[in-house]
Amino acid sequence: MGAHGRSGHAPLLVSEAPVRVERADGVAWCTLDRPPLNLLEPGLIRAVRATFDALAADRATRVAVLTGGGRAFTAGMDVRVLRDLDTARAKELITALHAAIDAVHQAPFPVIAAVNGACLGAGFELALACDLRVAVAGASLGLPEVRVGVPSVIQAALLPPLVGPGRAAELLLTGEPITAERAREWGLVNDVVPAERLRAAVQALVERILACGPEAIRLQKELIVRWRATDLATAVRYGINAFTAAYATDEPYQGMSAFLEKRPPKFGR
Repeated sequence: MGAHGRSGHAPLLVSEAPVRVERADGVAWCTLDRPPLNLLEPGLIRAVRATFDALAADRATRVAVLTGGGRAFTAGMDVRVLRDLDTARAKELITALHAAIDAVHQAPFPVIAAVNGACLGAGFELALACDLRVAVAGASLGLPEVRVGVPSVIQAALLPPLVGPGRAAELLLTGEPITAERAREWGLVNDVVPAERLRAAVQALVERILACGPEAIRLQKELIVRWRATDLATAVRYGINAFTAAYATDEPYQGMSAFLEKRPPKFGR
């Protein structure tokens, strides 16, 4: 059952702006609903955090997809908000943004970014907080902050291990965007598809995740997050603990029995 007593298989549409959430069969499609560019401002930032906090509290959530309404994933922060900040308000805003992006990054389930258009600045950092990224052909991804007088922060810190220090520096120090195709070459996105195929491509990826053991996926996601913030020896210990924890469920028996019997597994939902 969901957080409100609703089955995880029952379709649910939450239309409250500025994030629209459609839920069915354990999957939450979350749409930033401030078209055409879905510019990030305090209201949308709060909504992203609240949405992912609520999804994290509901164990019926197995996968989330984050996308944008209109022609952009999100083109980043609203410069009209940024321009007139003083140091105190700048710290307050960036701290709130970090909390929202961290709620996505720390989600106990896989999060897929369906990059339907421009993905810039804080929007790119939001996509980097996701575990997997599928982008439409020709979408622009980048960190243009230095071009308006501020550095790129928060999830931009993930860039050097993802693409190497040279490519990270190119993105961070020039502020120039790259295409989705270049981002795929660099390992920043998993797939690039025509716009009309984006939802189908993401849904296919969702189905591949749903075919796996639900508890194993949650354990694996927790490890992915922990591995990014620890040394190798500690990461190995986390892995040993996670492997052991898997046997507190029946998923290893179900999955391995299905493998040996050459049939699909019957994991609990």
